[in-house]
Amino acid sequence: MTNNIIIGVIVLAAILGLFALVPGKKAVAPGPQPNNADASLKKTTAVIKTSKGDITLELYPSVAPKTVQNFKDKVKSGFYNNLTFHRVEDWVIQGGDPLGTGTGGGEIATELSDKPFVLGSLGVARGSDIKVSNDAQFFIVKKESSFLDKQYTNFGIVTSGLDVVNKIAIGDKIISITVK
Repeated sequence: MTNNIIIGVIVLAAILGLFALVPGKKAVAPGPQPNNADASLKKTTAVIKTSKGDITLELYPSVAPKTVQNFKDKVKSGFYNNLTFHRVEDWVIQGGDPLGTGTGGGEIATELSDKPFVLGSLGVARGSDIKVSNDAQFFIVKKESSFLDKQYTNFGIVTSGLDVVNKIAIGDKIISITVK
């Protein structure tokens, strides 16, 4: 009988929102809630100004928050200004290496997701250890690249300037990058 009363009280409290029965979810007080819809709809965009034109990107802070923040911090500091694209192949362009050789940059934890590498996806270079990515070098795929799915951090996509991506050659400059 006592157990039934306790269970009844817990169920009633859950219905009233006093306890969150779902792990990781906070109970919400009854009544009107603040409207955060505008904040969740706000997009993070970046523009890579190159010697061949501009590439506009939508970044994915909800998919790769640490990677996006690292990229934004480097952009704000001017890190990428006047670096080059050191790797250009039929399927990818890669830049952001402070040494310009494909060997420069530091380390950041890889943030894997279910986001597929489609035409225009923005990813992070890495070495043989899937858990560790390069904190400076980024790449843009010039065609669907599903072999990268769940192997590399995918942190954005080109929203305009794919024609510029396809014009990039080895040695072309990243004049600057801005983030909004």
